[in-house]
Amino acid sequence: MTDAVIPLLDLRQAGRIPAIPSPLSAAPAGHSPLDARGRPLRDLRISVTDRCNFRCSYCMPKEVFDKHYQFLPHRELLSFEEITRLAGVFAGLGVQKLRITGGEPLLRRNIEALIGQLAALRTPQGQPLDLTLTTNGSLLARKAQALKDAGLQRVTVSLDALDDAIFRRMNDVDFPVADVLHGIDTALAVGLAPVKVNMVVKRGTNDDQILPMARHFRGTGVTLRFIEYMDVGMSNGWRMDEVLPSSEVLARLRSEVDLVPLAPTAEGETATRWGYADGSGEIGLISSVTQAFCGDCNRARLSTEGQLYTCLFASQGHDLRALLRGQGELPARSDAEISAALGALWGRRSDRYSELRASLPPSESGGARRVEMHYIGG
Repeated sequence: MTDAVIPLLDLRQAGRIPAIPSPLSAAPAGHSPLDARGRPLRDLRISVTDRCNFRCSYCMPKEVFDKHYQFLPHRELLSFEEITRLAGVFAGLGVQKLRITGGEPLLRRNIEALIGQLAALRTPQGQPLDLTLTTNGSLLARKAQALKDAGLQRVTVSLDALDDAIFRRMNDVDFPVADVLHGIDTALAVGLAPVKVNMVVKRGTNDDQILPMARHFRGTGVTLRFIEYMDVGMSNGWRMDEVLPSSEVLARLRSEVDLVPLAPTAEGETATRWGYADGSGEIGLISSVTQAFCGDCNRARLSTEGQLYTCLFASQGHDLRALLRGQGELPARSDAEISAALGALWGRRSDRYSELRASLPPSESGGARRVEMHYIGG
């Protein structure tokens, strides 16, 4: 069995992605594969749209994603039923957590219907999956109750500044911070908790917001996480001198508050956890640039039209939509066949880009075309 490895540029050309050919053999029920470095598959991040209503410079800069940019047509997107079918296959391979992402996932029409379908899935042991969603918060206030009613357990909100002028400048569509804060409050009120807030820290742009953000969310039940500005995709003009290491973020926080280290809550957790000494909450530090966590990475990412990526920094994907729908003379595949293909693909996975970043030549670290964040989510 061989699998198709497709460059990103080809992914935008409908009908030209070859399928994974047969024969495929079924994997044992409940089989949990390990990759080439002994890492299990536990976390699936599902992008439901490549569109977003923000134009943050580190993700979808306006000069690239302007009014002429061609997003994927609806017919190319996986249907909710196709997403749910694949998620069920992944659950059979050991996935325990589903994160819905984008783009901005709340832009996908009737997203709560998908949440309801995913909430009904179970692991081979009969347990519900951990079901969460990441959003920029712009539509959260109006959607929170429907999402909760459909079975969503919690949300993560991206918020890069508390100062309104800085926030409007960073989202580059003049969206007010007050509306995102209202969305967070609404999520807490309907029980989408614990709410996590992710702040991407970019030196010289919003690093003066670290302490104001910490002050605002302390004692609210919200977990605030600071993320090092990363070199995801090829559109954000990433430079190492704009990265503020998590060690410096921690030093700034400790200049004002007492923090104590906390133990991880799950295998493969991306954030190092710190609690306020008085018990008033916690913060997290995600240090994928300065302290790579490739060693226990257990995440796979599914793009909105069915390409599977085994690394956030990947340049190549694997076509699953063709397995679902069939292509040309190749028929659609059964769940058992898709499971076998995924197990074999994961078994060959050896990704560790963040560990290698500093040692890679420019042609690989800076010049290789990588998938854009808006396309597969963070």
